[in-house]
Amino acid sequence: MEVLKEWLGHPKELYNLAWFKMGGYKTVMPKMDQDVLSQSLCYKYLNQTGRTAALVIQMLDREVRHAVCIFYLVLRAMDTVEDDMTISLETKIPILQKFHSYLYQPEWRFMGSNDKDKQILEDFPTISLEFRKLDKVYQDVFADICPKVGLGLAKFLEKEVESMKDWDMYCYYGTALAFIGFSQIFSASKLEDPVIGQDVELVLSLGFFLQKTNIIRDYHEDQLMGREFWPREVWSKYAKKLSDLAKPENINKAVQCMNELIINALHHVPNILTFLSRVKNQSIFNFYAVAQVMAIATLAACYNNPQVFQGAVKIRKGQAITLMMDATNIQAVKAIMFQYLEEVSWAYRIMGFKKTVINIPNPTNCHLCPLHEHAWGTLNYRTHYSSIYLSCVMLSAAMAWHYMSIALKVTEKYVHADKY
Repeated sequence: MEVLKEWLGHPKELYNLAWFKMGGYKTVMPKMDQDVLSQSLCYKYLNQTGRTAALVIQMLDREVRHAVCIFYLVLRAMDTVEDDMTISLETKIPILQKFHSYLYQPEWRFMGSNDKDKQILEDFPTISLEFRKLDKVYQDVFADICPKVGLGLAKFLEKEVESMKDWDMYCYYGTALAFIGFSQIFSASKLEDPVIGQDVELVLSLGFFLQKTNIIRDYHEDQLMGREFWPREVWSKYAKKLSDLAKPENINKAVQCMNELIINALHHVPNILTFLSRVKNQSIFNFYAVAQVMAIATLAACYNNPQVFQGAVKIRKGQAITLMMDATNIQAVKAIMFQYLEEVSWAYRIMGFKKTVINIPNPTNCHLCPLHEHAWGTLNYRTHYSSIYLSCVMLSAAMAWHYMSIALKVTEKYVHADKY
C-alpha cells in the first residue's frame, strides 16, 4: 500500500510503468535479428547482467547492436573479475592484465568466480566466438580499449584511490574508456560522424559521470564487500577511516563528504550536454542519454541523503521508465538535467548555506556547472496534467494494482536503476 501511495504521488510515472509492464515498450523496440539471437546466448547474458543497458542496447540499430552487446559483455566480464572479492589478487591481476588475449582463445573460461554475474566468465567461449565473428573494424576497437581497461583495473587492485586525480583515473579505466570504445564503434559503423569518436574530452565526461555516480551510491555495498573507491583526499577531511562515515555519530560529516563528491560529479554535465547535442542517430542518442539522466536522478536522490550509508538508494521504477521514455532529444535531456540540478540546489539551500550551489531559476548563471546559453537553449519544463486526467490515471492504477503486481513481475529486471 505504501508503494501504491508513492506512485499515486507521481501519476505520470505510474502511467508509464503500467504501459511498460503491459508490454508497451515492445512497440518501440526494433525487430531483432532472430537467427542471431537463437545462435547466441549473448543476449541472454546481456539481459541477466546489463539491466537498463540491456534495453537500450537491444534498441540500437542493427548495424551496431551486436558489436555493442559483445563489447559490453567483455567489459562486464572484466568488471566481474575485479569486483569478486573471493578471487585472490594473485589470480585476478594476471587475468585482467591478459584478458584481451582471451578473446582469441576459443576455449578460455574462468570457473573460479562466485559473483552473481559469473556465467559470463564460465561461458566466455560463447562471447569470444561472437567477437571473432565481428567485422575487423569493430574488432580493432576491442583490441584498442580492452588491454587498457584490463591493465588499469589491475593497477588499482594494488593501489588505493588517494587523490581526486586518482579518482578520475580509476573512473577512466572503470567506465570512461568504455565510452571511448562505444563511440569508436558508432563512428566505424558510419551511423555517426567521426567526431563522435574523436572528441575524447567530451566522451570521457559521460563515463566519468556514470562511474562516479556508481561509486557514490554504492558506498554501503562496497564497504560490506571490503572495497573502497572514495578518494582519501576528500573523505579524510571528515573521518579517520572511510568506514567511520557509516557510524551514526558521524552521519552529518558523512553526508557533507558525499555531497562534496556529488558536486564534483555534476561538473561533467556541461560536456555531457555538448556531446549529446552532436549525436544524430536516434537509437544511439537514446543509448547515451538514458544512462546520463538516470545517473543525475540517482545523484539527486543521494544528495543530502544519509540512507546512502545504510543501504541502497535507487530511483523509483516508474521514474526510471519515465526517464527512458522522455530522454529522446537534446531539449528534453536539458530539461531533465536542469530539473535535478534544481533539486540539488534546493537541498543545498535548506542546509543553511547563504551562497547557493546553483543559481535558480536561471540555468545560464549556474555556479556549479558553467552552462552557457548555447548549452541549455530553451528548456521544456514538466508537462502539467488536468485534474480529470490525474484522477483517471489514479483510478485505473488502483484497479490494475493487483494484476500488475502478480502477473507482470518478469519485466521488472529492465527497470532496476543500478549499475549501467
